[in-house]
Amino acid sequence: MTRIPLILDCDPGVDDAVALLLAFASLDRLDLRGITTVAGNVGLAQTARNARMLRQLAGGTAERVPVFQGCARPMVREPIAADHFHGESGLGNLAIFEPALPVAPGHAVHFIVETLLREPAGTVTLVVTGPMTNVAMAMRLEPAIVPRIRQVVFMGGARAEAGNVTASAEYNVHADPHAAAVVCGSGVPLVAFGLDATHQVRSTPARIAKLRALGSVAARAAADLLEFSAALEWNVATGRGAPLHDPCPVAWLLAPELFELVPCHLDVEIASPLTLGHTAVEFRPQPGRALHVRWATRADDAGVFDLLAQRLARL
Repeated sequence: MTRIPLILDCDPGVDDAVALLLAFASLDRLDLRGITTVAGNVGLAQTARNARMLRQLAGGTAERVPVFQGCARPMVREPIAADHFHGESGLGNLAIFEPALPVAPGHAVHFIVETLLREPAGTVTLVVTGPMTNVAMAMRLEPAIVPRIRQVVFMGGARAEAGNVTASAEYNVHADPHAAAVVCGSGVPLVAFGLDATHQVRSTPARIAKLRALGSVAARAAADLLEFSAALEWNVATGRGAPLHDPCPVAWLLAPELFELVPCHLDVEIASPLTLGHTAVEFRPQPGRALHVRWATRADDAGVFDLLAQRLARL
């Protein structure tokens, strides 16, 4: 089976960390050219360190994947962190250490541009699980990369579900709405995993226990991360477990049958202080406008966790 060439852009972050572990456990299927990090859930120095920590915990061939540090702040708005969701370090209660391998030389934006210009057009997928700052800045720096991107698969936005940071906005988009507007308006094929789908994928105690029982360092780390999220007051209040957001795009690449996608138009609100970062998802076709976005409406939650367990068992 041909491996999927991709760059994973992230801001780890508890659920980004689980997405990274899933990707590192799937290098037989994913040709992971590099990890690019951005400020988001926590600051840039922390997200770069966290990505390198997860790489070290995964071990093996994962340690060959370079980690590039990217943008330290959003394109326009003031930064907003989410350490109240992810803990001061960004990784819940995981013991923090300085990873043995450093960040790769060079800026993440330049790495994205250089990779897309070097590789055959239409071959490299970008997976984005944080604010889209790095990708938008790469598009602005070198517009020639836009038609060369195979697709952007991202976690962000909400339609049927309310927002998780404001009444109508999901965090990743709200954290840098101007970047999201650049990417969503670029015409690149998009696959969007918003709260409508990710809120269906819940970390129940039984599912966390299944991961912990795998026994590896990486699997125990994933269980610890999900347990931290599940214990947060707002997740306890739902009685449903913590939603598993960022692993969904990676899971879709590995097992697309686990999700239902619907073509749509997608616009991002950047002018209204009240609804900044709102995603306007329109399923009705509009004359003269291509339906270049596929929006996830359903997720097989049991299937996603089975996939996660099967893959983490390999580490």
